Amino acid sequence: MGVRLVFSLFIRRIFVRRLTLMSIYRIRAALNAAVRSAAQSIGGKSFSRKSALTAEKVIHLLIGAEGGCLDKILHDAGIQVTASALTQRRAQIPSEVFRSIFENFNSACTDGDLFRGYKLVAADGTAVCLPRNPSSPSFVQNEGIPKGVNQLHVTPLYNILSRTFDDLVIQPEPKKDEIGALVDMLERNTFTQKTLVICDRGFEGYNLIAHCLEKPNLDFLIRVKQNKSAMREVAKLPMMELDCMVGFTITTTQTNEDKKGGYIHLQVPKKSKAGSKTRRGRWDFPSPYPMRFRICRFLLDNGEFETVATSLPVSFTLEDIKELYHLRWGVETAFRDWYYTLGLVNLHGKSDAFAEQEIYASLTAFNFASRVCREVVIRQPKDGVYAYKVNFKMAVMLCKEFLRNPNADGETLRTEIARYTVPIRPGRQDERNLKTKGFAGFVYRVAA
Repeated sequence: MGVRLVFSLFIRRIFVRRLTLMSIYRIRAALNAAVRSAAQSIGGKSFSRKSALTAEKVIHLLIGAEGGCLDKILHDAGIQVTASALTQRRAQIPSEVFRSIFENFNSACTDGDLFRGYKLVAADGTAVCLPRNPSSPSFVQNEGIPKGVNQLHVTPLYNILSRTFDDLVIQPEPKKDEIGALVDMLERNTFTQKTLVICDRGFEGYNLIAHCLEKPNLDFLIRVKQNKSAMREVAKLPMMELDCMVGFTITTTQTNEDKKGGYIHLQVPKKSKAGSKTRRGRWDFPSPYPMRFRICRFLLDNGEFETVATSLPVSFTLEDIKELYHLRWGVETAFRDWYYTLGLVNLHGKSDAFAEQEIYASLTAFNFASRVCREVVIRQPKDGVYAYKVNFKMAVMLCKEFLRNPNADGETLRTEIARYTVPIRPGRQDERNLKTKGFAGFVYRVAA
């Protein structure tokens, strides 16, 4: 597959219509308001106004934290307390508080980039490594990892064009259920504008497709299998480029009428099991249930075919469908930036609850930096081989410095970010020798 990153939209602006942008000061004010409201919601007498570590300060510390030990983070913030004191304060803040900040900050901001009238969101899953703790729900052990590791599985909804995370579900790795997580996110969100959710083959399933078909203003674009294990109606299609409608009926029973009608029977258990990876693992709708959608198959640059199921209207051509699915790669690059630029490989706590705090805090910081970057104008060279974009790694560092200093100037931040750029290299396919990196522990950490 050719790598067509979301940054290609910077060159082909014909596909994108930008709506109103917020100023940097308004973005910061929205984040501060979300933090203040969340801090005030914490009940009890755990936090005092006279304390050096108020709830608001602790939250700001975690959102603006960079790599390194807690002592360094406290020193940079000018707070004269020990790392142990900060750990004790963190334990008094539920992870739901950080989730509310993430949600309220998103609600206060306008991310209005559209593709032909559609908001584009991608769903994918990734694992976050934690310190080894066999008694934790996040502990997973199998033949591949006989000693076992601790992981939390994160399934987010990523806004491809605005480059922000809209929603997420966190699950212990042994109980991960990506399809179920996506269904939960689709059901709890009201889509006030046309939205296209783009998924890879891990999300293929009749139940998910049915949820998308039933949701107003929501369309889907899901890569599906095309071998012997493919959906029955897909397996019948010839292996060639095509664009056609398929229709069938799903049933959870095996009556004579079902068999006579040629319905597709789902062997649905009475209670769906978490972690089920088959499309027969769950069904949330009446039986029988008619389904109808498009199947598009296109040829890749490497000579292989790729097949997707979609509910997009026929006004979107096969080439449009191909380009839209390739834009899903944006979520992969976002994961890379989230892991390494925002520091998810070096957590500052040992417990699952602390990890959830940092996941929400880091995604909030990610969204803040992305929104600020959209305020930055990059001057393109008149005679150059490449177009240029913001160096997101430097932008995150500068944004965190901006957040730590309440008197920092927004225009200075904008100017500083514009100084650091990297070239846009579409279709880059250089092989890189990457090694898997697990959880990195620090000796200063205390049990939490």
